[in-house]
Amino acid sequence: MQLDLSDPKQAHIDERLRQNLIAWFTSVRPDGRPHSVAVWFIWDGTSFLMFSKPKNQKITNIRQNANVLLALDDTKNGDDPIVFEGTAELLDAAATVPTEAYAEKYATLIQQLGWKPDSMLAEYSQAVRITPTKRLG
Repeated sequence: MQLDLSDPKQAHIDERLRQNLIAWFTSVRPDGRPHSVAVWFIWDGTSFLMFSKPKNQKITNIRQNANVLLALDDTKNGDDPIVFEGTAELLDAAATVPTEAYAEKYATLIQQLGWKPDSMLAEYSQAVRITPTKRLG
C-alpha cells in the first residue's frame, strides 16, 4: 500500500510513520485471543519492518496467523488515529533488510538502554515485514 504524498492527510500519515518511535502491534494467538505489544518499526513507504526476539509470542502468533494490526499512538485526543491492517512475513536470515536505517532511527534509545546496534540486532534477530492491506480511520 502506497500513500499519495500529494494529499495533505496522507503526507501527514507518512510523516508520522517515519517519525513516531512506537507503534502498537497486534497479532492473534493460536486460541484466537489478541496479543498487543509496543514495537519499534521503520516505514519504507510501502511496508513496515520490525525486529523481535525469535521466541516471542508475536512470532509464534505470526507463524500460525499472518493477519496483524499496527497502530500509532494518537497525538490529538482521538482526532489523529493511524491504524493499518496487514499481513506479517517472517524474514529469513538471508533477507536483505535495512538494519542501518533501523539503528539510525533508534540510536538514542539503543544507547540509553546500554546496547550497541549490533548486539541489539543480534538479540532481536527475527526481522518481520508487515505489508498493509487496509488503512482504518
